Amino acid sequence: MGDTDRRSPGEIHRPEPPLPEESGLTLDEYLAMQQAIGHPTRFRILRTLVANDELSATDLKRVVDADPPNFHYHLSELVDVGLVEKRQRRTADSQGFYTYYRPTGMGRGILEHGVEELMRREREFDDAYS
Repeated sequence: MGDTDRRSPGEIHRPEPPLPEESGLTLDEYLAMQQAIGHPTRFRILRTLVANDELSATDLKRVVDADPPNFHYHLSELVDVGLVEKRQRRTADSQGFYTYYRPTGMGRGILEHGVEELMRREREFDDAYS
């Protein structure tokens, strides 16, 4: 736009607030979730957990095929932003605890209605115009 093409302040519309006032999460928390799932390893971790409901870190690492030094960092990032839940329960022999990870409701939702929805739309577009 050139100088003569500028809009007057009355012609510029502000978008509605992204969240209702009574939202349980802040905009920063939602954006942190989006940033977390934006990393390929974290995306694969969350997607694998959604497909399996819950897994131990050992099983998850094997399936995701992540670099060992970075795997727990990525898993912790997903836990920190609330997309994955870390749980412990007693083992059958009661000698210790079994730690496993599972997606939270928000983790399932952000995967299904975020990145994967965009991927579905791309497939539909590709199918329609191929």
